[in-house]
Amino acid sequence: MRNLKLDWPVFAISGGFLLVFVIASLANADFVGNLINTAFAWSSLNFGAFWQVLMILTFLIAVFMSLTELGKVRLGDSSKPTFSFFKWFSMIMITLLAGGGVFWAAAEPMYHYLDTPPMYSETGSTATAIQAGLSTGFLHWGFLAWSILGTLGVVVLMYAKKKGQPLKPRALLYPIFGEKIMHKSVLGTLIDVFSILAACAGTIGPIGFLGLQAGYGLNMLFGFPDTFAIHFAMIFFLVGIAAVSAATGIHKGIQWLSRFNVMITVILAIAILILGPARFIIDSFVSSYGSYVQNFLPMSLYRGDEGWLSGWTLFFWGWFIGYGPIMAIFISRISDGRTIRELFLTVAFLAPVVTNFWFTVVGGTGIFYEINEPGSVSNPLNEGGLPASIFAIVNQLPLGAMFAFLFIFVTCIFVATTADSISYSISIILTGKETPDRFIRIFWAIIFGAVAVALLYIGEGSIDSLQSFIVLTAVPVSLFMLPTLWLAPITAKRLLNMQQKKEAK
Repeated sequence: MRNLKLDWPVFAISGGFLLVFVIASLANADFVGNLINTAFAWSSLNFGAFWQVLMILTFLIAVFMSLTELGKVRLGDSSKPTFSFFKWFSMIMITLLAGGGVFWAAAEPMYHYLDTPPMYSETGSTATAIQAGLSTGFLHWGFLAWSILGTLGVVVLMYAKKKGQPLKPRALLYPIFGEKIMHKSVLGTLIDVFSILAACAGTIGPIGFLGLQAGYGLNMLFGFPDTFAIHFAMIFFLVGIAAVSAATGIHKGIQWLSRFNVMITVILAIAILILGPARFIIDSFVSSYGSYVQNFLPMSLYRGDEGWLSGWTLFFWGWFIGYGPIMAIFISRISDGRTIRELFLTVAFLAPVVTNFWFTVVGGTGIFYEINEPGSVSNPLNEGGLPASIFAIVNQLPLGAMFAFLFIFVTCIFVATTADSISYSISIILTGKETPDRFIRIFWAIIFGAVAVALLYIGEGSIDSLQSFIVLTAVPVSLFMLPTLWLAPITAKRLLNMQQKKEAK
């Protein structure tokens, strides 16, 4: 504790903002919510087209780098990967997928099935509605989303690391500004602050939402009262897991928890395929993925209905862009010894396909039951929101109560794994150490839970406001992620030259 060294300006500003947000919400939650909603609308209106182009270019450049000699570049100092592929892939999947792995997997396909997105001109057909429901979810949780989280930014950060710089978001601009950006830089401080605030908003929101979902589920399963006390207990349980995992580090708690959750999720998927509509799920996945790939560019660059775009695509793009720097730091920390080709193909292709199939298993099952019994999923979804959708789906499966309990458990691990990884990554930023002090890791995990509890006590709207705030942070974050479009190939070329010279000796 005595020797704890922190970047105090970044710590004070980011921590101070969270405190001010909670106090302001306590004083006037409606005012804070309206202010953020107004700023949210402004952000999506003025930066939406830019975000869409940024996402597309990031993916295309990642594809290009994978297919050229730049893909041979080995990141970090190790000649072989630190983690086995399964451990590495598990940490990437569970951390980056987070609460979306259950919250949105059940609900989003159903929303788009019931209300066909405007880019689909043909409506009224059940087959079209199924494709619309699934392929729109594929877009939002597919190639573009994963690419912005863990491709180009990782290469730039790993180049800065090779030059002896710490893993911090400001290092994304190191190839432009050099060491000036790394030490006592106002711009560097702001970059780190915005990145931390985006990660906090994106982590605290799902923690709070999980408290609500768990309360709903326990009430439905066991008749427990759906009260603040239950929400508090679930958040306390989740934060406890995250704190212990963050304290034990990447090589123990984080990777173990990730592997465990992947195995449980695979078992759930197989069980649903066996006991549920397997043929419908597989047929829908194949046809909807065909639609997604065929219409990839028109869907990605759609600019027609501003209201729909703001509520769906641009909300997710703002979310993923805001998370981008922190996730790039985490992936950089665990990817020592991996080649650019391995990294990009895993993050930009394999992870999205796995995610989209999981969305089809969960969301596609919901669509199947809705087709056979209209209202069986849509009514609970419309009345109870996201928490109700997953329970409405699994209750129609054999052993529904067991599935419901397992989904609550899996969601806890999903969110806990994200919380511990984000705690770890923020601690790296604040200390400049790749293995930060245990105290600071635990501290941030507890802060996430404390703020989530405080906002839930104020009201569910405060949680929604904080989740929307990540879209506001995406405005500055997207501006300093823009240079990665050309800095990633440039720095990869430099790393390739360094690697070839080393091999020639």
